[in-house]
Amino acid sequence: MAIDTPHNVSPIAVFDLDGTLADTAGDLVGTLNVILDREGLAALPVRKARDMIGVGARALIQRGFEAAGKELTPDYLDELFRQFMVHYVENICVRTKLYPGVAEALDRLEEAGFILAVCTNKFEEQSVKLLKELGIGHRFAANCGRDTFRYFKPDPRHLTMTIERAGGHPSRAVMIGDSRTDIVTAKNAGIPVIAVPFGYTDVPVQRLEPDLVIKHFDELFPAIQRLMRPLAA
Repeated sequence: MAIDTPHNVSPIAVFDLDGTLADTAGDLVGTLNVILDREGLAALPVRKARDMIGVGARALIQRGFEAAGKELTPDYLDELFRQFMVHYVENICVRTKLYPGVAEALDRLEEAGFILAVCTNKFEEQSVKLLKELGIGHRFAANCGRDTFRYFKPDPRHLTMTIERAGGHPSRAVMIGDSRTDIVTAKNAGIPVIAVPFGYTDVPVQRLEPDLVIKHFDELFPAIQRLMRPLAA
């Protein structure tokens, strides 16, 4: 059955956070290196560890220890994850920066009447804190993390429930992300997805077949116009 498109609901742009809105690698890898140092292991350069980031902190820790040639038991991984989270929350915005053009792109979308939202697999408290420290937290009608609902990406309900919480409608939505998780989530929700190639992915995003790829946030609004012309006019 076709879904009725409400004409009185504003279009909505939903963003991933890590690797999409902000380059968080410095602080994530910095925290990993604190954990590695406590274990007597060598630090990893950020450039080497960037592609380890995209699937969450537990996987980042596992991959970091694998790179150092050390295995972890599930119980010890749980303890290291706890230590990681304590340190990361206290150092969440030391090296982290918005990608160039983000603020201007958000301005352009707001001027066109878009609702803005964040759908991230960061824990909600972390996402709220980070975006506040970056000076853009107030711009999002919803900031939904891994623990906000019972579901999280790549489950499409994480995205659709974020849209609902923000006051939008899936038929008037677009997703912007940097990884397989974002692209799969949006596709499974039936929502167009734009990918950025400068984030955290072990596969070039072009191979994951998003609807469009942009190289800079200057290209975002025109890309959304191409996908959602009646909404972005």
